[in-house]
Formats: sequence, C-alpha cells, structure tokens
Amino acid sequence: MPLLIRKTLDTAGKLKILAQDSRYDLACACATSANEHRRRSADNKWVYPVVLPNGGTTYLFKTLLSNTCVNDCAYCPLRAGSEGARCTLQPEELAREFLSYYRARRVSGIFLSSGVIVNPDRTMELINRTAQILRRSQFRGYMHLKIIPGASESAIRHTLSLASAISLNIETAGKENFKPLSMNKDYERDIIQPIQLISRLTRPGNQYAGIKHTTQFIIGASAETDKEIISYSWKLYKELSLNRIYFSAYQRGLGQANLPGEKSDFTNSQLLTREHRLYQVDWLIRKYGFGADEIPLDAQGNLSLETDPKEMWAKAHPEFFPINLNQAEAKSLLRVPGLGQLSVERILELRKHGVKIHSLNALGKMTKNLQKAQIYTIC
Repeated sequence: MPLLIRKTLDTAGKLKILAQDSRYDLACACATSANEHRRRSADNKWVYPVVLPNGGTTYLFKTLLSNTCVNDCAYCPLRAGSEGARCTLQPEELAREFLSYYRARRVSGIFLSSGVIVNPDRTMELINRTAQILRRSQFRGYMHLKIIPGASESAIRHTLSLASAISLNIETAGKENFKPLSMNKDYERDIIQPIQLISRLTRPGNQYAGIKHTTQFIIGASAETDKEIISYSWKLYKELSLNRIYFSAYQRGLGQANLPGEKSDFTNSQLLTREHRLYQVDWLIRKYGFGADEIPLDAQGNLSLETDPKEMWAKAHPEFFPINLNQAEAKSLLRVPGLGQLSVERILELRKHGVKIHSLNALGKMTKNLQKAQIYTIC
C-alpha cells in the first residue's frame, strides 16, 4: 500500500493557527472604544495593533506558544478533548520569527501565552525559555508573558525576572462561580494565591517593582453578577494594586453545553454590551474617583444595558447638579455625563489662564457628549 505522508507545518503555518487561537486572550488589546480592540493587521494575524495610554498606536507580536491544553476549562474552545488543529512552536522557532519582525521594525514587543502543555510548570518553562532567548539576543523591549494557573512560585519569579508585564486570568468572581468552569483547577490555590504572590512581589520597594500586573474576567460564562465582578475588581485594585483589569465577553457556542453561559438569558450582543459597561465602570473607578459602592445596579445586581453607569449615577443624584464650569473642582467635573478627562483638562486650563467659560462651546465642536453635559452644568 502507498504511504500517506503528512506535510509538517512550517513556522508560518503554525503561527496562522496559534495567532488565530490567541484571539480568546484580550489582555493586551481591549479598550473602551470599538476601534481599539479585537483587530488584527490585514496580512499577518499575529501582528496586533495596540493603543497606548498616551493615545498612540504600536504593534505587538501576539500568539500562543501552543494550543494544546490539558485543562478542562468549560468556556474555552481549546480545552482538552475539543476539536481543532493542534500545534506547538518551539521556543527557538518563535524567538527567531519574532526577532525578524522586530529587527524589521514591524513590531515593538511581544505578548506570549499558551495552552497548558503537560502541566503548568512545564508550560512556564517553555514560555520563560522563549523570553530568555529574546533577552539574550539583546531585545530590551516590551514583553507581556502569561502566568499559567497553578504555576509554582519559582516559575513565577523566573517570569517576573524576564517580563515587562505579566497577567494571570482570574476568569470569574469567586469560588462558587468558578466551579462550573473547571474541575481540575482550584480557584484559591491556582488563581487567587498566585495573584496575591505577584502583587507582593511587584509592590513598590520589592524585588520586581515596576513589572505591570494585569488580569482578565470572562464575562457571562458562569452566572456571576456585575456586582460580584465590580466588588472583586475593587479589591484587586485597592488591596492588590493591579495595574489593569480586562473583560472578555463569553460568546455562546464556544463552550460545553452544560455551562451556565450557554443557558443564560443574555444574548451574545448583550454580553458584548455588558463587557463594554464593565469597562466604563473600570474607568470610573480607576480614573474618575468613583467607589465600587457608588456604581448603580438593578435589583439583580447588574448594570443597565441601555444607559452608561456614569449617566445612571447622575440621574440618581440630582442634588449633585448643576456643576459650575467656572468653579467646580476636577473631581466634580469628572462626574458630569459627557465630560471626560480631556474636556476637564481643557476647562481647568482655560480657568488657569483667566478665561471665563460662558458655554461648553469654549471646548470646541459641540459633540453629542458636550450636548449631554449641558444638562448637568452651568456657567
């Protein structure tokens, strides 16, 4: 009988598969406007546009090291036993490909994650070896490395010694909500305790101070409420000093049939709106001085899908308004629906130079947001 020979995938072929599968991890790509996330470059799908804090754009090389996984995460299309083409990049292979893009100035950094190969520490060994090769090749740029749930302290410390930023996905809010998501991961041991460890190691004055620490919630795979997610987010920021929290809406059809998210009342479109509302809350907490207990929720503990949380708060607190544009402090101006950081900075700059503001037209073109702000302000 003739032999059936299967052609081995080359590096580019593996990258096409692995970069496509890395779309489920958005921890370097989400933001609050539609043009800032869930996009890839038109040609190489592993070249990923990312918006920087200053508003500029850079490009990261974003892929999985492997889409093979021994974990049973019920929401994940790459879970053990699921269908699909599987492949793994060797650390030397991935490092060589990244450096060719970096030296050609097509990317400025790398975001590297992976399915779980054999066990967490074996996977971290491969991720860290890739990072070591890059650092020894004189790459000093941005490197975001994923921490695999269940990784040992020694593996985490090794990652911190190499990375610019690290992340370990919290996945959901609390042990009870986590139970439907995985049978072979322990929420406290594999997720919460490593996040606490990373927090201690990256605090100011400690060995790895300055390494950015982020995490991500999967929204709607389990039956958690927005109130639970906001409460956990508040603690992650205030008690563990995380730099950023990301949210990824679960989309029905990706997970196992018995998953709560497959049976929930939320549509896929509503889950995306819910994700967006949580990003708005995140902004209110991180940038605008809101407390977790100030965020308006419905009787079920969820955010409004129709109205943004800042406007909901304003409607519930008519006694706080109107705000005088010529007198109010920045923290009060930031509570005005329609006024963001740039608008408030512009108001303060005008006042600093002795300019009396007679209308919001002083800020420029009368946008929809400024029209909304008119309702809540006086001059």
